[in-house]
Amino acid sequence: MNIAFVPIDNRPVCYSLAKQIADIDEEINIFLPDKNLLGDLTKTADINGILNWLENLSQIDKVVVALDTIAYGGLVPSRRCNDSFETIKNRINRLKEILQKKHAQVYAFSSIMRISNNNINEEEKEYWSLYGKKIFKYSYDYHKNGKADIDIPSEILDDYLKTRNRNFEINKLYIKWSQEHFLNTLVYSKDDCAEFGLNVAEAKVLEIHIIANKLNALIKTGADEIPLSLLSRAVFDSYGKKIKIAPVYTEPEYTDKISRYEDVSVFESVRSQIELTGAEFCEHEEDADIILLVNNFKQEQGELVMGVDVEGFKGELKLPEKPYLVADIRNANGADNDFVNQLLKNRLNFNNFLGFAGWNTTGNTLGSALCCAIVKYLAKDINLNAFKKVQAVRFLDDWAYQANVRKKLKSYLQEISVSQLQKEMEPYEETVKKYLEYDFARPEYSYPWNRFFEIEPEISC
Repeated sequence: MNIAFVPIDNRPVCYSLAKQIADIDEEINIFLPDKNLLGDLTKTADINGILNWLENLSQIDKVVVALDTIAYGGLVPSRRCNDSFETIKNRINRLKEILQKKHAQVYAFSSIMRISNNNINEEEKEYWSLYGKKIFKYSYDYHKNGKADIDIPSEILDDYLKTRNRNFEINKLYIKWSQEHFLNTLVYSKDDCAEFGLNVAEAKVLEIHIIANKLNALIKTGADEIPLSLLSRAVFDSYGKKIKIAPVYTEPEYTDKISRYEDVSVFESVRSQIELTGAEFCEHEEDADIILLVNNFKQEQGELVMGVDVEGFKGELKLPEKPYLVADIRNANGADNDFVNQLLKNRLNFNNFLGFAGWNTTGNTLGSALCCAIVKYLAKDINLNAFKKVQAVRFLDDWAYQANVRKKLKSYLQEISVSQLQKEMEPYEETVKKYLEYDFARPEYSYPWNRFFEIEPEISC
């Protein structure tokens, strides 16, 4: 099975993780553009370079593509770039022509432009540092009430709405692609959602078109994990096998709660993430092929980056006897130490353990964990070391760094330091080695976007 994979940018969870997961099954050959062609926090992707790379690939069965990469140069540039509608339309039409010649199944996703409720312009236009919260309020009130008080300079609001409308019109073009049966699956992602907003209104319009035309398209909360979910779906379609997945919660009475940065309940998020992969959502554990063990929260989800602490897992952890994966969503941006400590007490059976994740949003954790689990479960030729490598990276990143080391480093450092990161991570490496029965060399660490938010552990064995 040959899969071309066009990520949304060059972050490890978007780029490296896809390759690491695909390597679990020796039958999967995944092709990614050179990382230097992709965009990052400040750089726009080399769109023509990526299109040329894709055009020169041969014998491709499936294509998983983040459409924002071709349209705008990446997820962050989709909110920043000032290119005209016609310029962007020409780019995506070239993509369509290339893919039509490949005669491959196409799994695509495009973002509905987010509206973050803060004054941080790290991933937005410069004026977000002054008007971000005001634009969010305008968007929220306008959608909810049909009108809004405007406390934003007209030129700022006009620019924002112009960019927003341009992206919306591009998203409408993908509806036509789906009507033409060009796309095997189309997903629109909603990131950083609230109950009301221009992004929510746009999603509703797209949903009406999808339902009216009975299209194989979906609207999902999330972003970074969606290409991995589409990778899962591509693998399902190749192997022609159905899997039933049932969730089991550490806090079953609280599945109606809504995670941070999402607009649906934990229950709905879990169900939609399972269905997006191509698996079947199953309510009863006894009827399932795979158990999804979810460490969920009670009243509110913790937020380790913002210092919102919640009570960790306090129960006795009993791991399923059936094949299972673990999604730790008690916190946004990092694992629950109490829960991981319980996990570490259990010796792993690699015949039924299908993976762990606990990074960033609930959707990010679920989608990536499910992709790894499905690839391993369906694999015709398992590479167990490749699976252990994925797990080592997740435990070192999601647990060691995000839940522990990151906060410690920020307490005494003003700027990132790889040498200090290396020093603080060392004690956790031995724990992970022992738990996974995986004797890897000391990882090389980096801060790929030169900020504390994410790291990349490079593992060789």
